[in-house]
Amino acid sequence: MTIPTPVWPRPVGPTLHFPAELMLAAQSVRAAIFDVDGCLTDGRIYIGEAGETVKAFSTLDGHGIKLLARAGIVPVVITGRDTPAVRRRCADLGIVHALYGIHDKLAAAEQVLQTLALDWQELAVIGDDWPDLPLMVRCALACAPAQAHAEVRAVAHHVTAVPGGQGAAREFCDLLLMAGGHYASLLAGHLTTLDGAAR
Repeated sequence: MTIPTPVWPRPVGPTLHFPAELMLAAQSVRAAIFDVDGCLTDGRIYIGEAGETVKAFSTLDGHGIKLLARAGIVPVVITGRDTPAVRRRCADLGIVHALYGIHDKLAAAEQVLQTLALDWQELAVIGDDWPDLPLMVRCALACAPAQAHAEVRAVAHHVTAVPGGQGAAREFCDLLLMAGGHYASLLAGHLTTLDGAAR
């Protein structure tokens, strides 16, 4: 019996699949807005004795955001809170367009769109609660984490399989990357270098 010679590296291809209507809706997306609490985190806020706020972020989400930027889709953070932890996370991920302590997310989103010279049909949004609704009902693709409020899930084009802070934002990123035709090449790039960057 002949044992086949192994091929290294083994071929890897995309295994994710999203419905065709989602892919179509997301094809024109050039920027993606992320809420923080409940989307990039699990929504819980830990407050220590000294009053400091501690949040847990997913590395899966972080890498997804970096991949979006590499694909030319601008990641944007609009959040109602302003904490050193959130500012540090955005800085670590290289997010240039981040707005903190925002009470009127609609006005903030319109400001970002104007800055980027984009319109609502070139924007995707992931949000989990009522303050995100004005954005979600206007954008090309609205996404909600699994644990989002019922009214938010009702208007979302896509509800993720996992909750916020546990890979929901990565699923959102993966959908946008697949719709834009970037996913397969980015995946292949990671087979030759640690971060998928061209060498």
